[in-house]
Amino acid sequence: MQIVPLADTSLAVHTRGSGIPLLLLHGFPLDHTMWSGQEPLAESLRLIVPDQRGFGGSRDALPESVEQLADDAVALLDGLHVSEPAVVCGLSMGGYVAQQIAVRHPHRVRGLVLVDTKLEADTPAGRAGRADLAAKVARLGQAVAAEAMIPNLLASSDAARGRPRRAEIEALLRRTILATPVPTIVAALAALGARPDMTDAMRGVTAPTLLVVGAEDILTPPECLERAERLMPDARLLIVPAAGHMAPLEEPETFNAALLEFLRETVGRSRVAMG
Repeated sequence: MQIVPLADTSLAVHTRGSGIPLLLLHGFPLDHTMWSGQEPLAESLRLIVPDQRGFGGSRDALPESVEQLADDAVALLDGLHVSEPAVVCGLSMGGYVAQQIAVRHPHRVRGLVLVDTKLEADTPAGRAGRADLAAKVARLGQAVAAEAMIPNLLASSDAARGRPRRAEIEALLRRTILATPVPTIVAALAALGARPDMTDAMRGVTAPTLLVVGAEDILTPPECLERAERLMPDARLLIVPAAGHMAPLEEPETFNAALLEFLRETVGRSRVAMG
């Protein structure tokens, strides 16, 4: 891991490979390790996989808003001397951040990949649910978040539960959530609940966009990204069978192949290795 100083904090980031930069933004309340299944992409791309503010090895400051996290990501690219536009990929919370990057810093985005996320703001019931979870975590600790979230993060069908890596994935999620500081969880839940509706703003995003969602995602079900596909100018949708809210972790081979195909079609074969 490399530590990159920003204006008011620093971010830990894992980098590997060469070629077109691919920025991978993790979900809540996780860290860069949720992208472990994407390591093979380093054969074709330059992976840039940070721990966002407050998470993982980036614990000097707490997250305040998704806009702040988007500006952090762009400052990180600057700190890594990445001047060419990047492919920006985010899952769930990372997807909210990726949308903000696309709107606030469009010249930095070569392509956009939104995974198991949505464009809409929280409903009042959704905000209340986040506030309730934050209060419980503040009183009782991270285990409350792990118990509440893990059953909803993964696909529940027999086919999904029977995967050889199921126990390993559950252990990774639990370990990561339990390692996330309580103040980070509380602050991030507030930031997520306060995030703006991006439906109108994303209509103007012209970057080629790949939308990916697990067929069994109950947190941001396929209809969320079906709506996004209809309104975004240059978007295509992949629904991953037997995957839930963590499609890249649950079905890494399917996700990686789809991402490379998307980039070859939108960026060009000369820029993306065929390995």
